[in-house]
Amino acid sequence: MTNAVLQKQIFLRATPETVWAYLTEPARLAEWFHKPERPLAAGQKLEMFGTSSGDLLIWGEVRAARPPEYLEYKFTIKPMGDAVSVVKWTLDPVPGGTRLGLVHEGLPQGAEAFGLILALDDGWDEHLGKMRNALHETVDA
Repeated sequence: MTNAVLQKQIFLRATPETVWAYLTEPARLAEWFHKPERPLAAGQKLEMFGTSSGDLLIWGEVRAARPPEYLEYKFTIKPMGDAVSVVKWTLDPVPGGTRLGLVHEGLPQGAEAFGLILALDDGWDEHLGKMRNALHETVDA
């Protein structure tokens, strides 16, 4: 396997500014993903903690933050060993809401890494579902 890249796209009934808050603000991130100690901003260290355990789960750096249209960070997690991957979020306004795109690249390669890639793929599906639920519960159509 070469060039393993995960790509997702979902539509959300919320403005790009509201979706941006769910990608960058600690309280909002904790609703669907993991909680950082401070808002995500370009050039800052990225550390996200388990919402129930408090354990450090993700660490890296925010490389770009252009509200409310683009967020990029590099990070690693314990199962990836020394590998550092990059997540790129794009937010595009569409009639009635936002199209949110995710590209996760720099993943470990090879047959031995396929199980991790499947786990990350499934994890993003779960997290994006939680984001959709959190947003749609609090945002009027």
